[in-house]
Amino acid sequence: MENGGESARRPGLVITIDGPAGAGKSTAASALASRLGYACFDTGALYRAVAWVARRAGVDESDPAAMETLLASVEMRVSLERGVTRIVMNGEDVTAQLRSPAVSQSASAVAQMPQVRRWLLPVQRRQGRAGGIVAEGRDTGTCVFPDAAAKFFLEADLDTRAARRHQEASRAGHPERQGEIRRHIRERDANDQSRRAAPLKPAADAVVIDTSSLTVDQVVENMMEWIPGRS
Repeated sequence: MENGGESARRPGLVITIDGPAGAGKSTAASALASRLGYACFDTGALYRAVAWVARRAGVDESDPAAMETLLASVEMRVSLERGVTRIVMNGEDVTAQLRSPAVSQSASAVAQMPQVRRWLLPVQRRQGRAGGIVAEGRDTGTCVFPDAAAKFFLEADLDTRAARRHQEASRAGHPERQGEIRRHIRERDANDQSRRAAPLKPAADAVVIDTSSLTVDQVVENMMEWIPGRS
């Protein structure tokens, strides 16, 4: 069983930000949402939550049948609170437990599964019904919110992305060697771009921004120019 836990009404547009790991999606989405007075929605956290519950239950996240059986017994509630995508799985708030390297690796496998993506699609769309949202992920503009008012796809060179992820992991207390992070990013890129269900790619009407040499403020200013009524 899934439950989207629709948030309080937020008048405004639906804006999407997609891109690969380390491109700056989360930081840019949070800054843009703050600038607009919108809610920020980290769709990747939902896949992490599914991976977390699979690991907790001892289910092989690469086994489609086992995952489908697991999801039939799961209730997910999502709320967007002060820039945090809060997730409750079967009554347990798991938000703080979703950023470990182990969960990240499992989330990559989970995200390849069409069954999981179909299960999560209505959960994600409920969060956009009220508008006033900046959704970030890998398929928010192509699949989740294809009618979004503004769509962005952020990219950056591999070394920049690996350095960013290394800093994030260190701050979160999960230090990894930058070379290992670089390898994981390359593997995740290949998996995301080649999967059959909602592959990672810019939407046809997305604005592509290379963030390699840009500050967060510069990225946000660039995006503001493309948001209807905000330039």
